[in-house]
Amino acid sequence: MPRAWRKTWVEGRSWGKGELYETLCLLIIGAGCYLIGSVLGIFEVAIAFSLRHGLLDLVMLAGCMGVALSGAIIRKSLTLRRTMLERDAAATQAEAIARHDALTGLTNRRHFVEAVESARRRMGEGERAAVFLIDLDRFKPVNDLYGHAAGNAVLCSVADRLGALLPAGGMAARLGGDEFALLAPFTGSIENIKRLAQQVIASLTAPIAWNDGEVKIGATVGIALVTAEHDADALLHAADLAMYQGKREGRGTFRVFEDAMDTELRERAALEAELREAVENGEIEPFYQPVVALPGRDCVGFEVLARWRHPTRGLLGPDQFIAIAEETGLIADLSYRLLQQACRDAVSWPPHLQLAVNIAPQQFQDRGLAQRILGILAETGFSPSRLEVEITESALVQDLEAARTTLTSLQNLGVRIALDDFGTGYSSLYHLRELKFDKLKIDRSYVDTITLSEERAKLVDAIISLGRSLGLVTTAEGIETDASVDWLSGQGCDFGQGYLFGKPMPKPEIDALLAAAPAARVAIPALAGPAEPIPAHPARASFAEANPAPASPAPASPAKTRAPSIPDHAIIRYGRVRAA
Repeated sequence: MPRAWRKTWVEGRSWGKGELYETLCLLIIGAGCYLIGSVLGIFEVAIAFSLRHGLLDLVMLAGCMGVALSGAIIRKSLTLRRTMLERDAAATQAEAIARHDALTGLTNRRHFVEAVESARRRMGEGERAAVFLIDLDRFKPVNDLYGHAAGNAVLCSVADRLGALLPAGGMAARLGGDEFALLAPFTGSIENIKRLAQQVIASLTAPIAWNDGEVKIGATVGIALVTAEHDADALLHAADLAMYQGKREGRGTFRVFEDAMDTELRERAALEAELREAVENGEIEPFYQPVVALPGRDCVGFEVLARWRHPTRGLLGPDQFIAIAEETGLIADLSYRLLQQACRDAVSWPPHLQLAVNIAPQQFQDRGLAQRILGILAETGFSPSRLEVEITESALVQDLEAARTTLTSLQNLGVRIALDDFGTGYSSLYHLRELKFDKLKIDRSYVDTITLSEERAKLVDAIISLGRSLGLVTTAEGIETDASVDWLSGQGCDFGQGYLFGKPMPKPEIDALLAAAPAARVAIPALAGPAEPIPAHPARASFAEANPAPASPAPASPAKTRAPSIPDHAIIRYGRVRAA
């Protein structure tokens, strides 16, 4: 119980000033009655009358009973007084509890909103104030790793640090969970508020002692200036928008609310509603980008990429809606629908062509993922051996055991597993060893710069060598130049993918190309490059000259899995024209 509440409670249970004052009043009234009776001779007349009629004993009896009754009345009065004080103390305590956070002692949302409304009413007097909304970064891992006791200690420490930074006349509040707020009066320019925000972030970023160790968190702050035109709820909403803008831009920073943020939020809300409807109506469709074997550039399959034919925005790429689908929980439904449609599309394609699909990290929390995929394969008649599931490295961090169970179940069905965007996340040799992947996909950010940076080229070479040593095949994403193909082939990379071999295309275009494949033994113009020409970088040619590809690819080690053989009549070749 906070000290202020305990003090009120104790005062309610002790002999207070009210009881003493009441007792003194009663004594004064009794003394006044005695003086009046003595001066006026009332006592003498009463005594004489009692003696004359033999009523003295009755008078004495009445006097004693009166004293006893007076005592009872006084006692009852004191008891009632104490009861009233205890009730008032309990009401005060309840009011304090209703207006304060029980853990940190800070004011709660209700009290904070009242304080903001009060600040709004004072705006006409020339006072200025700002509302800070503070959301803790990396707080959930504290609870997960160290327990809720550590989480509570962190919250109390945050409350103490905010209280130490609070300007005169300000207020700190815990709105709930790991979300805090400040009401900060200020003078001068908005720069004073920005400096306070920087101090808050710096203070909350400092380590917090816990069990002979340290816990580190961070904070992202959103700021809204108090105005007479907007009520407290609107100001908190504005600060919340600014805070989420900071979250999207990298966390550990602050943002001041601007009207454009509200417009952006409304547009995002509209896009979320449209996306939900699009998923339900099947408006998200699969496009297919070729994956080729190196160095021969023979097509071995396609990667499934989502495209949204928006009625007003046109064809949207995954970067414009997949993040929203993940945040709103639509990603699972969207992924299953895409997989189902892709399997239906590809079931009639030549049987050597593989189909690679991406699985979102959130889907690995579903223990029935393998069964869902198996059900889709059985429904569409698509062979599990032709399916390749790609996962990102972030899925491994969220729940390694869930990932292990799901991947093992899929591999037991014959589905291949690829680790996507390798080199950009949190993977370790432990993950590669424990989860037994079939393929590594080298992220395009490395591939795009191998002809520009010797350091990046060495990293890519190391990844290829790592894959070879673990018996994994490798695929390089984002290939755009012949020089990259030559270099990757020389290093022993198995597969390639990128605009050099073909842009993502809808099913009708793929069907047309496959139908023409037996007659097209050389290059296929539609897939020979990107939709728009890619400008050559001056450093690429110099790198290719300085690092010529070997006359023949280096032989792979016995443990390395090579690209599957392809029937000659079904070969589609990409890029440069090759001799028959």
